[in-house]
Amino acid sequence: MDGDRKVWVPHPTEGFILGKIVDLGSDTITVEPFSTPGKGISAPFDRIFPAEEYDNKDVEDNCALMYLNEATLLNNVKVRYIKDRIYTYVANILIAVNPYTDIKELYNSSTIKKYQGRSLGTMPPHVFAVADKAFRDMKTIKESQSVIVSGESGAGKTESTKYILKYLMESWGSHADDIEQRILESNPLLEAFGNAKTVRNNNSSRFGKFVEVHFNEKNVVAGGYISHYLLEKSRIIVQNPGERNYHIFYRMCAGAPATLHKQLRLGPPDQFHYLNRGCTQYFCTKETDKQLNQNQKSQQYLKHGSLHDPHLDDVKDYAVMDNAMTHMGMSEGEKLSVFTVVAGVLHLGNVDFEENVEDTKGGSKVKPQSEVALNNAATLLGLDKEDLRTALISRVMQAARGGVKGTVIMVPLKVYEAQSARDALAKAIYSHLFDYIVSRVNKALPFKSSQHYIGILDIAGFEYFQVNSFEQFCINYCNEKLQQFFNERILKEEQALYEKEGLGVKKIEYIDNTDCIELIENKSVGIFDILDEESRLPRPSPDHFTTEVHNKNKTHYRISVPRKSKLKSHRDVRDDEGFLIRHFAGGVCYHTSQFIEKNNDALHASLESFVQDSKNTLVKIIFDDPTNKKAAAGKLNFISVGSKFRTQLKTLMDKLKSTGTNFIRCIKPNVKMVDKLFEGAQSLAQLQCAGMHSVLDLMQSGYPSRTQFVELYNMYKRYLPPELARLDPRLFCKALFKALGLNENDFKFGLTKVFFRPGKFAEFDQIMKSDPENLALLVQKVKRWLICSRWKKAQWGALSVIKLKNKIRFRTAMLIKVQKTIRMWVCVKKYRPRYKALVKVKTLRSNLTNMGEIIKLLKKDKDSAVKEMQAVDQTITVTIKKIQNTPMKQIDLDREYKSLATSINNCLAGLQKKLEKEKIKEEQERLRKIQEEMERERKKKEEEERMRKEEEEQRRLKQEMEARRKKEEEERKRQEEADRQAAEELQKKLEEEAAADRERQQFLEQERRDRELALRLANEDSTQVEEVQLQRSETVMAARAAKSGDKHDLSKWKYAELRDTINTSCDLELLDTCRAEFHRRLKVYHAWKTKNKKRNVQSKTDEPVEDERAPQAVMDNASAALPIPPRNNVAAKPAKTSVQHYFRIPFVRPADQHRDNENRKKGWWYAHFDGDYIARQMELHPDKDAVLLVAGVDDMQMCELTVEETGLTRKRGAEILENEFDVEWAKYNGGVYLKVNARRVSSKNLQKRLDIAK
Repeated sequence: MDGDRKVWVPHPTEGFILGKIVDLGSDTITVEPFSTPGKGISAPFDRIFPAEEYDNKDVEDNCALMYLNEATLLNNVKVRYIKDRIYTYVANILIAVNPYTDIKELYNSSTIKKYQGRSLGTMPPHVFAVADKAFRDMKTIKESQSVIVSGESGAGKTESTKYILKYLMESWGSHADDIEQRILESNPLLEAFGNAKTVRNNNSSRFGKFVEVHFNEKNVVAGGYISHYLLEKSRIIVQNPGERNYHIFYRMCAGAPATLHKQLRLGPPDQFHYLNRGCTQYFCTKETDKQLNQNQKSQQYLKHGSLHDPHLDDVKDYAVMDNAMTHMGMSEGEKLSVFTVVAGVLHLGNVDFEENVEDTKGGSKVKPQSEVALNNAATLLGLDKEDLRTALISRVMQAARGGVKGTVIMVPLKVYEAQSARDALAKAIYSHLFDYIVSRVNKALPFKSSQHYIGILDIAGFEYFQVNSFEQFCINYCNEKLQQFFNERILKEEQALYEKEGLGVKKIEYIDNTDCIELIENKSVGIFDILDEESRLPRPSPDHFTTEVHNKNKTHYRISVPRKSKLKSHRDVRDDEGFLIRHFAGGVCYHTSQFIEKNNDALHASLESFVQDSKNTLVKIIFDDPTNKKAAAGKLNFISVGSKFRTQLKTLMDKLKSTGTNFIRCIKPNVKMVDKLFEGAQSLAQLQCAGMHSVLDLMQSGYPSRTQFVELYNMYKRYLPPELARLDPRLFCKALFKALGLNENDFKFGLTKVFFRPGKFAEFDQIMKSDPENLALLVQKVKRWLICSRWKKAQWGALSVIKLKNKIRFRTAMLIKVQKTIRMWVCVKKYRPRYKALVKVKTLRSNLTNMGEIIKLLKKDKDSAVKEMQAVDQTITVTIKKIQNTPMKQIDLDREYKSLATSINNCLAGLQKKLEKEKIKEEQERLRKIQEEMERERKKKEEEERMRKEEEEQRRLKQEMEARRKKEEEERKRQEEADRQAAEELQKKLEEEAAADRERQQFLEQERRDRELALRLANEDSTQVEEVQLQRSETVMAARAAKSGDKHDLSKWKYAELRDTINTSCDLELLDTCRAEFHRRLKVYHAWKTKNKKRNVQSKTDEPVEDERAPQAVMDNASAALPIPPRNNVAAKPAKTSVQHYFRIPFVRPADQHRDNENRKKGWWYAHFDGDYIARQMELHPDKDAVLLVAGVDDMQMCELTVEETGLTRKRGAEILENEFDVEWAKYNGGVYLKVNARRVSSKNLQKRLDIAK
């Protein structure tokens, strides 16, 4: 199907695997994997992605791929990882895959030199390139920079941080003192006290740090400062199976000199309670294993041997740590004090308790076998043994009303309370010691002045275990904040900048995790605030705290009860024992039994005051904290661990927001922590959690590199001669780019900046900094372009002036014509009534002839009659002159005419009477005739009067009609306004439905992430994941319910079955239903192809575009019509006789669209529609063979739209006669093509023509 096109289909373990499309389902695509032929995998359309032509090809920047999607990203990262190319770009974001082995010459000094001063993209991807970019941005923009190194535990964040520091120190250190060395050696020192082995990482940082490397005004390293966050204190007293405590304990047991070993009373790890419940093996090599004595090895070590890691060796690392402490300015005595306190914590853990049967109050006492441990702990910590015993098994309380001299009460502690006091003391001592180590490191990295700094953030990644407590909650909250920052900096701010600069880049949707952050940190109802309120109660309870969390957030989507977890092991957790939070990376179930205890880890007052009186100077120093004394004022004023962490995190986020940002996303390729093993599903989940799919969508149409016109101008001005350096910065940039011949798709001019596609700024920078000869040639090109540009502007100006002159002349002539016409109309309107009146008056002169004839017949009084006739004539003449010279209204004219006509009639009547008196008898017949003639004249005049009135009535009716038309026009406008408002309401409703659909998609995506996270955890811990069928949306369920009542349910039919039924069925109703479903699936498939079309490919040939199944005008009309119908809307219509439509429209090849009219080559597109759907299609390309397509044979290449959706029936001149289509079809051997494929033709009309109608 579709030419065996290669696609990526989801796979549970590989992430995605290659295959070919074999079927189009109702809502899915069925793909046959190449690795397992004959076995199909069905997946939704949005989870199938097109594959590159060469799947083993790799690129340094994923944005250079033909297809940008999750599958190609994963495959590219995998192929590069297998080739030991562990770094890959996604635009300016670096993806780093942990190799779990040393790669030769990847981080040596020669490699550092290669990356110095090189733009991002000019060299292969590397962590050094990001460090160099951060430095150059700091130097150029004059703004501090941050590098955020993120990823889950074991992904290599700590190692990446080391290499960034190494690059900065070796490249821009002053080398005058050892400040650079001290910055580098701060890492092994902090790792010793803050890193530990976990099941997922042998060197996991159990604290977060933000390392600031400060630079002076000369851009040379001036010093540093380290901020640390949230040390995991619970690890000090207990570890999970297979995990270790902090490295320092094992390194002292394995690497300390014999004298120190004896002085601190150390032994093998399994002899200490704080170490023997986890892994007690050392990290060693064969050489260092020989240096260990038998009494230094635990039973587990003797049985299973040492642990192996290319970067860890407890024996050697002790010496490295000791050397680092020396470089930090710590004397031998100070180092001994640190080791003494560490050993004191170990011995303190061995102090155990039992019930004191002699104590009537149910107290406890130290076990006899723990006396040695108690003595060792007291000695090493500088405490009195008996006082320590008393402080551990009892608690001193003072009556509140007694004031300073109030009654002191000694309250005995039960066994579990004594153990808790011991553990709290151990955690307090170690955490204070860690703070002291960090402060000493900062003291060793002083700087007098700092212009800017580069900060590297290395903090624990997203964590999820079978049992997750307060530490995981805080860590995941921090990662939520960092993910939000990533969304805002990379996605939200980036798109806002594009919109502000007017680049016209489409908006990218991404999952916003703000609601999850609000759930945790909101006032009153946030989990942190609820926890602090619970801690202030007289008797805080974890059950009550958990219940409050659920009650105050019962409607919040992000929180739920544990039984809704995908892991079956969490189903046994009661609602008041934990809660489930749906993080951006997946759902995590938290157990709240220790939340209150860990949120308030302060020692009780008596134990703290006891430790402050220690004879050990270091112990006194680390507990001498003024803030603790202020906080001890009361329980209601305590500062919780959560509050401190939120304050620290806010400060950190403010720093990040005030700096330029660079991102490194670290990926853990496998859970076994071995090299050359790439687990696709796990890596894909990490890429998704890192937001890479949203970045890919943005980069597909975005411009990650940008610079101000002025900055670009200043950057290269010194390379250019004075005549070019004087140019305006924007004109300079435009001239430069045109002279270089850069592809216009690789850059875009905004309002204040120029933007570049991924990797294109590096190419531009490389060209600009090339050899002088090339630069001289470039200058000549710039000069030539400027001359050509100015000449073109002059030509354009001259043509514009000529066009303007012609336009002015044309408008003048038209104005004269308009004036002439209006003047003529005004004159006609003014003189028409008088003109008509003159005509009527002049017609009265005809009566004078009759009067003269009568006078001739008179025998007497002929002179008086003549005078009377002359008077009448004179009256007519006067009336004519009066009408000609005097403006008169229609009423006056009518009155004058009637008066004149009356006088003439009276005169004529008088003459007639005279004549009658004379010739009554002889002239009766002649007078009768004359009267008849006069009657006819009268009737004529009356007819003229009637005609005049009719004309006036018609004019009145026309005026009324015009008024009615105007009224109807106003009504139409009001109706259009009402329709527009209705359309806006409909659009609003559609947008609401689209928003609801997006929320649904986000919910499904969250469910998928929750399940993937649960599967990864289940694979690690061999537990089970419950298979939960994701429920469809209400719209889909309603559609399915409606569809179930139809006669034909085609939801489970295969694509081939639909096509065969169309070709063979005689059931008209079934046939129409199958055709509708068949074309609906084609539309969905072609929409998928359009969404995942190739990129970075420009049509340089005369070939049509891959997905051009109809002219662009037809596709545009369809895209403006209704969306792709859901399956419930494609039910068959009542059977009717199919109407045949034939169309012919011109089209222009994609390669010719931007050419002028003379050079454009037009073709013709013919289509024959049998009813609603296309039956035949023919494309006549200029200078190429005709393309003939028939339904049932070439469905994938034909137009999938209905005749109504194409809009061709409404296009004037598009429809042609059947014989015209058949003539062209036959001219290109269409009949032969039909006969060859007769048995596959699906059109009933064509089947009848071929006499194969079924």
